[in-house]
Amino acid sequence: MKAMILAAGRGERMRPLTDHCPKPLLEVGGRSLLAWHLAALARAGIRDIVINHAWLGAQIESALGDGRRYGVRIAYSDERGEALETAGGIVNALPLLGREPFLVVNGDIWTDFDYTRPPLLDAEATGSLILVPNPPQHPRGDFALLPRELGEGGYDVLADPERLAAPGAPPRYTFSGIAMYRPEFFAGCKPGRFPLLPLLREAAAAGRLRGRLYQGLWSDIGTPERLRELDERLAGGANG
Repeated sequence: MKAMILAAGRGERMRPLTDHCPKPLLEVGGRSLLAWHLAALARAGIRDIVINHAWLGAQIESALGDGRRYGVRIAYSDERGEALETAGGIVNALPLLGREPFLVVNGDIWTDFDYTRPPLLDAEATGSLILVPNPPQHPRGDFALLPRELGEGGYDVLADPERLAAPGAPPRYTFSGIAMYRPEFFAGCKPGRFPLLPLLREAAAAGRLRGRLYQGLWSDIGTPERLRELDERLAGGANG
């Protein structure tokens, strides 16, 4: 199985830290976010990694090289300084990802998620997401799980993401930035700059998306304050 790490974003909310450093190369716990991801993927036996980049992308290639010292093989998808957003970046990298299902991880998160238990795909699904409890900065969440359709291993079918949660309805969760896709999830998508969330909502409404709740350690590194809080937590003993 191949994995892709999304690392092309400009990181506007992280400025001035990202004025001269790509966001995924910012450090927590003594190493970059990308180094944390590579170590976790290598531990799970996932060796072939695609990393896209745009803003200051040469720094990413210089820092990581071919991936050998991390125990992986890295191929780069260079977006030529013009970030294509999440879905556009994945579509641009499809020739590097092959014909089999592949894992995608946002480069600006930190988690202790165990990639030996990746999101699963059944015969009807073209995508599967890892969801997390809604963090303070995203209280309304993205998707709702349907407990009545609970499957083996805690995998649930995603409800229509546009449905509002009424009292007593299933809680809503946040997309963690970790997912598995079949290449056909992106069938019909034209090259260019476009986001992923509308595609996820469309697939959920069509019954082609699955999900699993993860309640371990997870942080969305969206602001300098959250970066600092995570760094302090890792210094206190959290690891991944």
